[in-house]
Amino acid sequence: MQLSAAPYEERLTAPRSWWLISFLVGVSMALVLLPFGTLPMLGGLAGGTAVAAVAASSYGSVRIRVVGDALIAGEAKIPVAALGEAEVLDAEETRAWRTHKADPRAFMLLRAYIPTALRVEVTDPEDPTPYLYLSTREPERLAEALRAAKQA
Repeated sequence: MQLSAAPYEERLTAPRSWWLISFLVGVSMALVLLPFGTLPMLGGLAGGTAVAAVAASSYGSVRIRVVGDALIAGEAKIPVAALGEAEVLDAEETRAWRTHKADPRAFMLLRAYIPTALRVEVTDPEDPTPYLYLSTREPERLAEALRAAKQA
């Protein structure tokens, strides 16, 4: 019997404007190298754009998945049994929980360009982390996937 696909998977991709910014970084490098000639200028354009694009891509490659009985958020893998209630945060609450309401002990998978998030309590008494803050474009779906994983 083959296992089905993950009930929830999301990649927190960088916004499209970041790709334009990557190109503008390349243009800036080209302008810096312009006094050295055409070839260095073209190299600066290609190299600067490539480096900036790799940085944008790597920052936006983080994933959130619910697989089996675990929540995988970036580098963290947390058993669903160690999680409590999930609270869907709207844009205003998202901003509050990543600023003045934030606990420095919390695990925060934070992407400021994503306007919504999910806050999940950690119920494991051995874990000093009070909650997980997960930036997500679909907090309701993620909360439902966590509920389903707990019941399975």
